[in-house]
Amino acid sequence: MSQQPILLPYGDPAFVADPFPLYRQLRDDGPVRRAVIAGGVEAWLVTHFDDGLAALSDPRLSSDVRDASDPRIVERLPATDRGSMLRHMLRSDPPDHTRLRRLVSQAFTARRVAELRPRVQEITDHLLDAIVPDGRGDLVADFALPLPVTVISELLGVPVEDRHDFQRWTDAMILQGPEPPDPAVVDAAWRQMRAYLTKLLEVKRAQPEGDLLSALITARGEEQRLDEDELIAMAFLLLVAGYITTVNLIGNAIVALLAHPDQLRLLRDDPELLPGAIEEFLRYDGPVNPGIARFAREDVEIAGVMIPRGATVLIASAIADRDPARFPDPERLDITRRDNAHLAFGHGIHYCLGAPLARLEGQIAIATVLRRLSDLALAVPPSELRWKPSGLRGPEHLPVTFTAGGGMRERSRPDPDDG
Repeated sequence: MSQQPILLPYGDPAFVADPFPLYRQLRDDGPVRRAVIAGGVEAWLVTHFDDGLAALSDPRLSSDVRDASDPRIVERLPATDRGSMLRHMLRSDPPDHTRLRRLVSQAFTARRVAELRPRVQEITDHLLDAIVPDGRGDLVADFALPLPVTVISELLGVPVEDRHDFQRWTDAMILQGPEPPDPAVVDAAWRQMRAYLTKLLEVKRAQPEGDLLSALITARGEEQRLDEDELIAMAFLLLVAGYITTVNLIGNAIVALLAHPDQLRLLRDDPELLPGAIEEFLRYDGPVNPGIARFAREDVEIAGVMIPRGATVLIASAIADRDPARFPDPERLDITRRDNAHLAFGHGIHYCLGAPLARLEGQIAIATVLRRLSDLALAVPPSELRWKPSGLRGPEHLPVTFTAGGGMRERSRPDPDDG
């Protein structure tokens, strides 16, 4: 394995559109590879599936960015509120993580998600109703984005008319290119987001309803309660994480199907393949790119490579999920693939709490698009699609043409196990 870190060229549109040839090279180089990732940060990429799976459960690898030795990691966070912004379960370790996840799990139950199915279908149909008469549309801006935004807004109790504001603030706070974001812009966005959430929580506290934020506020009365900073941080996490990756799941799945017409025909002919197809979309081209960050609490040996304390370790799910040692013919999209336990939702104690909701939305979205939009095709050459440059992978826009109706046949009844 080369000792010189390789630069991941996020400024190169060709790499952003198709990073997988370079990812394959990195995986072939060895199970652990030094690289310079977005923002100029050096990280150790874990590129093999089994090593990535083990690393995600290794207590020596922290989720807390304050364990990072590279000051640029923390400097990306808003200077005005770095402490409170980190007080959610995605960036905490036990025992704090255990307490936070238990509280959220009490409110964000499988039953609550399952009960959303009719409403998700209603929103999906409403969004497609708006574009069907035109025979063309942008399946990101018109569909894949507003669907999960509306769902998570209603679930949390956030007025859907405010979605443009929190999308704008989120875009400012999330690294979207090869260079670090402007600290002043990040600080301003976080101050506005925090002020908005503080006011919203005050309203919920005075007039609690049946939404998830009201449930989290009620949970504060228990012995293991959320304090004010934790409540704001958790509201921020659920709001942002509740939609941002699902947008990419839906967009990437549609792009993959259009690039593989045999798989598109197969799925149209047999809707029962849909749950497995969603898992294959997540494995083949998942919404997180290149993977999940951890920080070494101590010197850690992974696959024979010694990683120093404080180093950033990136469990590269986008690379590991195409590991030929784990998946036969991994570069091929195969919606009938059965043994398909991927890393797109993580693993271990930080396994994505919202995975059932993302699966539910993905299944309903893809099924409805294929049922209602026949002759679906890109309205531009594939080379003209623009992709998000780093951190999260998905098309920025997805212009398509179609004919209304005559696509995927309807399933005889909903499968309660699909979500």
